[in-house]
Amino acid sequence: MHTHHMSRPSVSALAAPLVEALIARAGVLRLAISHSANGARIVDAGIKAAGGIEAGRLIAEICLGGLGTVDIVPSPRFSRWGTSLGVRTADPVTACLISQYAGWSLSEGDFFALGSGPARALHAKETLYEELGYRDSAASAVLVLEVDSFPPETLIDRIGANCGVATDKLTLILTPTRSLAGTVQVVARVLEVALHKAHALHFPLERIVDGLASAPLPPPAPDFITAMGRTNDATLYGGDVHLFVDGPEDEAAKLAEGLPSSTSRDYGRAFGEIFSAYNGDFYAMDPMLFSPARVTVTALSTGRSFTHGAFDEAVLDRSFA
Repeated sequence: MHTHHMSRPSVSALAAPLVEALIARAGVLRLAISHSANGARIVDAGIKAAGGIEAGRLIAEICLGGLGTVDIVPSPRFSRWGTSLGVRTADPVTACLISQYAGWSLSEGDFFALGSGPARALHAKETLYEELGYRDSAASAVLVLEVDSFPPETLIDRIGANCGVATDKLTLILTPTRSLAGTVQVVARVLEVALHKAHALHFPLERIVDGLASAPLPPPAPDFITAMGRTNDATLYGGDVHLFVDGPEDEAAKLAEGLPSSTSRDYGRAFGEIFSAYNGDFYAMDPMLFSPARVTVTALSTGRSFTHGAFDEAVLDRSFA
């Protein structure tokens, strides 16, 4: 039995220098930095500021808690969409689930956002933290919000209090889905989506030793629904994930079979079409749809690999174009 999950690093501590580096390059990255009345730093990565693809790449690495690398590379996988986002991490469970997963629901008045990134592990109220036996503590906090408006002061105060940090040690990064940076940081979740589904399939997370993933980079869209559709389709119909797991080979084979998006009843239509068919009720959709198109699982005990699922370029062309 490996002990690779026994002591986990502090994702907030690891992400802190990445946040400072992002802010130091704000001008070049077309980000706007402001401070709320209560002293929190607000990074606008696509609301009034233009932001961009490189900003999104760096924000995605912050989201991964300083444990992951996001590469943007040419790829021959699809004829029209020749740029791929690659994700690799030092510890996929910590990087993707403890840090990157958008699991903190924040609302105040008519403002609503899902929080992702290192600060979630300071709050640590989601059941996942108890399950994985992880709770972070740090002097500073960073939270990424997929929104197109600025959060109210009272909510910012609450986030600081929930994380146990002074408000002036809190950084909030705002990335609308319809922006270039937002597009990148959502598609950079292609590995996280596979881990989250592995968890939903009750595969023991401590057995996931390593993982790699890639997905095509879609163009952004001016309206939220189309933008959300494209970023989801990139993973559902173009995402490729390779997991390396401990334990019996037959369980690795079973995981590979259960993981791809093609196992879902909603598979085969563009995300936007499915969303409309359910009258925009996100929760009516099959939760098992949220997974990569193709998955390979390698059983480290025997060295054998199992691959299931397939890419669907036609759906991507319809969605992206």
